[in-house]
Amino acid sequence: MPVSSEIEQINARVQEESRFIETLKDEISRAVIGQSRIVERLLIGLLCDGHVLLEGVPGLAKTLLVKTLSAAIQASFQRIQFTPDLLPADLIGTLIYQQHQGTFTVKKGPIFAHLILADEINRAPAKVQSALLEAMQEHQVTIGENTYRLPEPFLVLSTQNPIEHEGTYPLPEAQIDRFMLKVKVDYPSRQEERQILDAVAGQPAVAIRPVVTVDEILKARATVNSIYMDEKIKEYIVDLVFASRKPQDYGVPAQGLLDFGASPRCTIYLAQAARAFAFLRHRGHVIPDDVKTIGPDVLRHRLILSYEAEAEEKTPEDVIRMLFDHVPVP
Repeated sequence: MPVSSEIEQINARVQEESRFIETLKDEISRAVIGQSRIVERLLIGLLCDGHVLLEGVPGLAKTLLVKTLSAAIQASFQRIQFTPDLLPADLIGTLIYQQHQGTFTVKKGPIFAHLILADEINRAPAKVQSALLEAMQEHQVTIGENTYRLPEPFLVLSTQNPIEHEGTYPLPEAQIDRFMLKVKVDYPSRQEERQILDAVAGQPAVAIRPVVTVDEILKARATVNSIYMDEKIKEYIVDLVFASRKPQDYGVPAQGLLDFGASPRCTIYLAQAARAFAFLRHRGHVIPDDVKTIGPDVLRHRLILSYEAEAEEKTPEDVIRMLFDHVPVP
C-alpha cells in the first residue's frame, strides 16, 4: 500500500475517532477556566497510558482539574494526600484477619481507581514510593502473597510543590523516569483570573456530565498507536535523545552541563506523546512541530544537571532549548 494512501486511511480514522476530544475539552472548561495546555497534557497521558507529574504552587486548580476530568469520562477517582507517616497499606490496601472464620480477607486501598491524584508525592517515604512504583509500572499491586490487577485505564497524576522543600523526600530517578510527562502549572492570565472570580462568586459548583466512556478512551489508544510517523521524524526523536547524552556530537553547547541524559524510555515516550498530540489535532500523521511542542514535557525531568550547570544557574529548560535549537529539524 502506498504511503500516501495509508496516511489518508489513518487520517479518516483519526478524524472519526477523535471527535470526542472537543466535547471533552468543552465539558472540562465548564468547571476549569484556562489551563487548556494542562488539559491537553492530561489527555496525552490518558491516550498513551503514561503518568503525569504536575509541578505548581498551591491553588492552581490541580485537584479540581483531575476530578473534573474523571467525572467527564465516567472514571473512578481517588485523591491521596502523601505525608511522611503514610504507609504502603494506606495506599494499596492490606489483609484483615477475620477472627470468627479464622481467615484473612483483602481490603483494597484507594489505588484501585482509574485516576489517582497523588498530592505532594515527594512527602512520602521510600516504602510508599516503591509500592506506588509497582502500580505505575506493572498496573498491579501485591497484597500479602497475591497480586491484583488495577483497572484500565489507570493513570497516576502527581503533584509537587516547587517552593516548599521542608519535610520532603527526593524522588528516586527510577521513579521520576516512570512519569511520561512533567508539566509545569502556571498562574492564569489576568483575563482568566477575572473570569474565575466571576464564576465562583456565590455560585454553586458546576455539575459535570459524563461525555466520554472508558471504552472510548481505550479504543482511542489503539488509534493513537496507528498514527503514521515518518522515518525522518523517528530519526529526529532519536537524535534529540542522543544529543542529551553526547551534546558535543551534535554541536549542542551543553558540554559539562549534564551528568546524565535522557533514557531509552524517553525515546519511546516522546514518540508516543507526539502521536497523541497529533490525535488531539485530529491528524493521522506526526509533524516535527508535534515533537517540538510536547518534547520539553517529556525531557524536563530526565535531564540530570551537573554541579557546573547549577553553578552557572542553568535549568533543564535552558538545556532543552539548546537541544531543539541545534538538532536539525527534518
